[in-house]
Parts: sequence; structure tokens; C-alpha cells
Amino acid sequence: MDRALFWLAALALIVCATYLLWGLGGANWRFVLGLRSVKLAGLVVVGTAIAVATVLFQTVSGNRILTPSIMGFDALYVLMQTTLVASLGITAHAQLPSSLSFAVEVAVLVAAGLLLFGTLLRRGAQDMMRMILTGVIFGILFRSLSSFLARILDPNAYSVVQAESFASFSRIEAGLLPLGAGLCLAAAGTALALAPRLDVLALGRRTAVPLGLAYDRLSLGVLTLVAVLVAVSTALVGPVGFFGLIVAALAHSLTTSARHRALLPAAALVAIVLLVGGQTLFERVLGMGATLSIVVEFAGGLFFLWLLMRGRVK
Repeated sequence: MDRALFWLAALALIVCATYLLWGLGGANWRFVLGLRSVKLAGLVVVGTAIAVATVLFQTVSGNRILTPSIMGFDALYVLMQTTLVASLGITAHAQLPSSLSFAVEVAVLVAAGLLLFGTLLRRGAQDMMRMILTGVIFGILFRSLSSFLARILDPNAYSVVQAESFASFSRIEAGLLPLGAGLCLAAAGTALALAPRLDVLALGRRTAVPLGLAYDRLSLGVLTLVAVLVAVSTALVGPVGFFGLIVAALAHSLTTSARHRALLPAAALVAIVLLVGGQTLFERVLGMGATLSIVVEFAGGLFFLWLLMRGRVK
């Protein structure tokens, strides 16, 4: 076992225990512990999903500064929320069963990903850049449609859309966690089982194909896992853009091995430490509940710019 994995796992346990037990006391400690446990489970699921999806996407694309959000998943989610509010109204939108909304959102996001990946990779994984550019174009289209629909909404409905357009780690619902955790566990477990093949896939098409790897089929399968993981995290908390970039970069820096059997767990553990630790800081120390996502996006954007500048220097 990589020493870095051991220390990351220990740190993750300490951070999770701190989040659960800090300030716990009084007559209602069981009720408070139950609420914290739900939020902690949600943070672990979302962090794992984002981390594994980002590492997988970077492996397939062969680029360490890309994240799955570039494919337009976040923009499609915002478009779905805007369309629902515009067509149903605020009251009907609020009365939608959360389990039904979650299932529909996951299904639509996964179907869109499979349609995009399956169509554009039909001629082989050499079309990877064309697929990424198409995802960027679709993201711009979805954002434009969302902006157009938002212009016809009244201020109250628009405020609902705005609230849904940003990630909120404090609105995770307990009823959605079993399905979300099951999908995340299945996708992450499959990725870990494919770790030896992913190591070969990361070498690139020219090297992997002569080694006997079914490159095109594996690429499509990995992108399917990415679509499932991104759909789960987005449907649970909303769009999260740059967090995966930070997590993947830290995982690469902290692990001594480039093998996915160590890289995938390391990324998941880093994500758990950052999310749970950040939520603990904002809730317990600073007394703020909904600021973490803004800080994550701001830090991720700066980190993305730093990576681009460093690439130019080299």
C-alpha cells in the first residue's frame, strides 16, 4: 500500500470524525448526529464521484487540465432546472418528488453523455478532440438557452433558478443518498477493477493498441462511467466545475505511483478531506453554511489559470 494512501485515509477519518463530533452534546445529540451523518455521507459520495470522474476523464483525454464539466453537463443541468421552473411554475416545481427529480436528472445527463460519446467516438478514439470541442459547443448552446428562458421568468422564479444553478453541499437529501451512493459505488468499483487497463490506456492510442488493448471500446466504457459519476454528483448538489481539477492534481502530486489502483483512491480521499474539512471550517468555525462551493469554484479557477500559465512557461 502506498504510504500516501495510508496518511490520506487517516486524515480523512480524522476530518470526518471532527465534523461529526465537534460540539456534539446536549439532550438532542442523537438528532444532531443523524443530521450530520446524512450530510457527511453526501459529502463523501459527491467528493468520490467528482474525483474519480475527473481522473478517468483526464486519462481518456490525455490532458491533465480538463474536467468533465467542459462537456456541458453542468450547463445541461441548469437548462433542465430553468425549463422546469418556466414550464411548471415555482409551486409545482417545489412540489415535485425529490426522488423522481433525481432519477430524471441522472437519466437525462447519462443519456446525453452516452449519445455524445457514442456518436462522436463511433469512428474511433482519434475523434477525442472533436468530441471535446463538440461538448464545449453544446455547453455554450445550453447556457444560451438557459439565459433566454431566464429572461421570461418573473423575479421570484428567476431566484429559484439561480439557487439551483450553484452547488450547495448543505441541501443533500437523505432519501436520495441510497441510490446516489449505489451508483457511485458501482461506477467507482468498476473503475478500480479496470485499473490495470487504465494504466495502459493512459499511455495513448499508439502505445496501447499494439499492447492488445481494445482502446476504442474501453474509452467508450470509461466515458460512460464518467457520465454516471458526473450525473450523480450534479443531481445531488448541483454543478461543480473546477473542484475535480484541484483534487486530481493533488492526487498526482501526493502519490508516488502513476498507477490508477493508487491514483483513484488517492483522488477520492483528497476530495473527502477537502470537502468535509472545508464544510467543517465554514459551519463550525466561521458560522457559514453555503459558502464552500463559491470558495471551491474560485480556488479552482485560479488553479486552472496557474496550470495554463505553467504550461506556457514550459
